Amino acid sequence: MKKKLLGTLLAAVMTAAMLAGCGNTGDSSDSADGEKDAKTEDTEKKADASEDAKDEAASDDNTFTVGFDQEFPPMGFVDENGEFTGFDLELAEEVANRLGMKFVPQPISWDAKDMELDSGTIDCIWNGFTMTGREDQYTWSEPYLKNAQVFVVADSSIKTREDLAGKIVEVQADSSAEAALKEDPDLTGTFAQLQTVPDYNTAVMDLQQGAVDAIAMDKVVAAYQIEGRGEELTILDDELQAEEYGIGFKLGNTDLRDKVQSTLEEMASDGKLAEISTKWFGEDITTVGK
Repeated sequence: MKKKLLGTLLAAVMTAAMLAGCGNTGDSSDSADGEKDAKTEDTEKKADASEDAKDEAASDDNTFTVGFDQEFPPMGFVDENGEFTGFDLELAEEVANRLGMKFVPQPISWDAKDMELDSGTIDCIWNGFTMTGREDQYTWSEPYLKNAQVFVVADSSIKTREDLAGKIVEVQADSSAEAALKEDPDLTGTFAQLQTVPDYNTAVMDLQQGAVDAIAMDKVVAAYQIEGRGEELTILDDELQAEEYGIGFKLGNTDLRDKVQSTLEEMASDGKLAEISTKWFGEDITTVGK
């Protein structure tokens, strides 16, 4: 009898425990769902906050991002330490510092410069950028340097452009020299071949190795290659086209252009522009304020 009563009591206790367990399982599930909803809501709030922070950072962006061809010495290039340097980059960095902005040099593919500018990847194109023939395509600074497109040769028997008849001439793709040559079909028609390369470093190597007979390029850059690096090359006296360098901003961006222009004029007035020019070219060849 006692055994039966004890068994009945044990069964009742177990049943109650099981029922309690089932009830707890349901409460736990509801609690977990509640925690999950809370976590999801918290995550969404953080995501929204992150997006708001990005938008705020974008609106407060105080960088000055300059697009340049990293193989265009002395205007912009990579030095022996792997650092970006050059006359134009040094000017741009000084401008950024005076404006209280963070300077960001951004190397670009030269034939993609318009896409980079239009997309907002860069704030301007500042790299021995010829204004001639592009006057209506950008919002320009005032010219800061005079330049010319010239022919560079390694063969001393080539003295004039007429001597280029039957020769192979090389030029950088989408460059001012290429544009100038396209406007002179009477001249290019005498060449054995007119070919393009991505950059002038490649062109100079081709010329030194005898793969081409001449390069059409910027006189400022050619002079640097010859004088600064001791290249055994010659610049022909016949200039292909006289031109000026300017800073190209996205069409309509007059606000940034005006700030940069004003700072350049300040640098010309206090001698900093002449100082940087003398460092790179041995003399002041700038035109701002003159």
